[in-house]
Amino acid sequence: MGSRATKLKVLELFNSRDLAQILQGLETMAAKDVINALFALICREDPDLHWQAVTCMGLAVARLANQEMEEARIIMRRLLWSLNDESGGIGWGAPESMAEVMCCHGGLAEEYVHMLISYMREDGEEICQDGNYLEHPLLQRGLLWGVARLAACRPELLLRKGAAADIPPYLQADDGEVRGLAALACGRLGIEAAQPALKRLAADPAVFQLYSEGSFSEVSVGQLARQALEAIG
Repeated sequence: MGSRATKLKVLELFNSRDLAQILQGLETMAAKDVINALFALICREDPDLHWQAVTCMGLAVARLANQEMEEARIIMRRLLWSLNDESGGIGWGAPESMAEVMCCHGGLAEEYVHMLISYMREDGEEICQDGNYLEHPLLQRGLLWGVARLAACRPELLLRKGAAADIPPYLQADDGEVRGLAALACGRLGIEAAQPALKRLAADPAVFQLYSEGSFSEVSVGQLARQALEAIG
């Protein structure tokens, strides 16, 4: 099947909006072909297409890694490059896709988690400082969703890499969704230092649609902050 035919087939599967059906169809196709088609979908504005593509990207890259690890690394580098100013793009969908890949594959998680964390860190003057701070609120949403996703599936890895110090500042973000996702991550990682900020957010009325396990639910920042405080203890 050629590249164009593959993309059309993948898009046809996604038109069903049935994630189980999409995943079943993609399993019959070569992982590398699927991934190339998914790059056009993870940046879509349509929430269903975007988030289902993120889920599928994670599984497809993990499948590729089990077959050809170096090819999977190339995909991860392609996602990283899309967030680079020199790429000429914006990188929509890249942080959340990287996180989903790392949830699906432990080896890639060990290799690339520091890069995801670096997007929460300011650029430093020293050559050894690895900050690649993302300023755009919409990219921060994807980043904090990714951090919260990893906090659920690989919390010890994030804690070992020092992410607990990077998340709490986002509790003061102007964007409600960023605040809420930061609260979710703090609760999942049990970040005790975040408790004062979480208490201030306990009545925050901002609401957004949270994607988790293939479906959406409307949540408020206050709800997520209260749940985080309960989880922390």
